[in-house]
Amino acid sequence: MATKMRLKRMGAKKAPFYRLVVADSRSSRDGRIIEEIGYYNPIKEPAEIKVDEERALRWLGTGAQPSETVRALLKKAGVWQKFVAAREVK
Repeated sequence: MATKMRLKRMGAKKAPFYRLVVADSRSSRDGRIIEEIGYYNPIKEPAEIKVDEERALRWLGTGAQPSETVRALLKKAGVWQKFVAAREVK
């Protein structure tokens, strides 16, 4: 099964709130998910990002492909650098 890490939109109209989720690549944006690994709130100043680092690294290690936006959020949270460093050591 091909898995993707992407954002699931939550919140009210004109007040978005996103959850970082791992889902089957064939499921819809707000459809069935495998696991929730964090959230992103762009409304707060500064934007609030929380990622379960351990779970994110596990999913990246098993081959989950992050979307461009999720990759950027992982870089801001510092998780992407840890994943790249761990791959270089192997």
